[in-house]
Amino acid sequence: MKYEPPLEKISVNIRETVLGQGEKSVKIGGENTLPFHSFEGSLPNSAGLALEVLDTQPENWAPSVLEPFEDVVSDPVKWAKKCVEVYGAEMLCLRLLSTDPMGKDRSPEEAAEITKKVTDAVDVPFIVWGTDMEDKDAQVLMQVARVCSGKNLLLGPVVKGNYEKIAKAALEHGHAVVAQASMDANLTKELNIALCKFFPPEKIVVDPTASALGYGLEYTFSIIEEIKQFGLVDKDKMMQMPILCDFGGDCWRTKEAKESREQGILWEAISGITFLLAGANLLVFRHPESLKLIKEMVI
Repeated sequence: MKYEPPLEKISVNIRETVLGQGEKSVKIGGENTLPFHSFEGSLPNSAGLALEVLDTQPENWAPSVLEPFEDVVSDPVKWAKKCVEVYGAEMLCLRLLSTDPMGKDRSPEEAAEITKKVTDAVDVPFIVWGTDMEDKDAQVLMQVARVCSGKNLLLGPVVKGNYEKIAKAALEHGHAVVAQASMDANLTKELNIALCKFFPPEKIVVDPTASALGYGLEYTFSIIEEIKQFGLVDKDKMMQMPILCDFGGDCWRTKEAKESREQGILWEAISGITFLLAGANLLVFRHPESLKLIKEMVI
């Protein structure tokens, strides 16, 4: 008698989200099975892999992670071009770090002008990220949405205290949003429900927040896994959004990563592959060699 292995067939899909425009646009999500379970279902899209770019020269970066960009860190346009042309990045995450009220406190208008220059310079999809300061992020991302109208950016983070303002601007100007609820699947669902009252669910990516290897990664893993299973196994429509993990900064702040270049690259790459195994659909890296390792493993 021929042995037939038991297979788990899932009748629903994670929503597919399209980021960017034209030939360089990227699709994430769309799967109807658990991570890497191609023998049980469909995994139509590879994970989105992004490199980060800062809008201001970084401070206190480890020399080994600063080295690949040391000739361009004073110019975000050149930095973005190097990520794409030299390191092969297919997506970028532009961090508007200079808008932090506790730092340079750059205005929303200045931030939007920088964002437009960078996104005009390279034709890959962009995540545009604030500083986790609710009120300032709302002002900045609303202005970015207007100035970069039609570019289909992924704007974030959108949280409970500012989601309505940012999401309405994103909806008006043709962008997607990152719904962030820290380390809690139930809060993730609550925010998704609130957003979906007026915002298309296929334009939402969720961020449960991510930790580095050795610094809470296992808890992050369990939350991502829980969100994915709520969406696929329990067929919860409010949990069927693609998942983003933004962890490069946390990896390179660890003492282990700072000890050596090789160890730092592996620290970030191991964190990344772990999140893909948990169910992440979009990863943000800091070091191009970590990105390269992940590409070799999964593509």
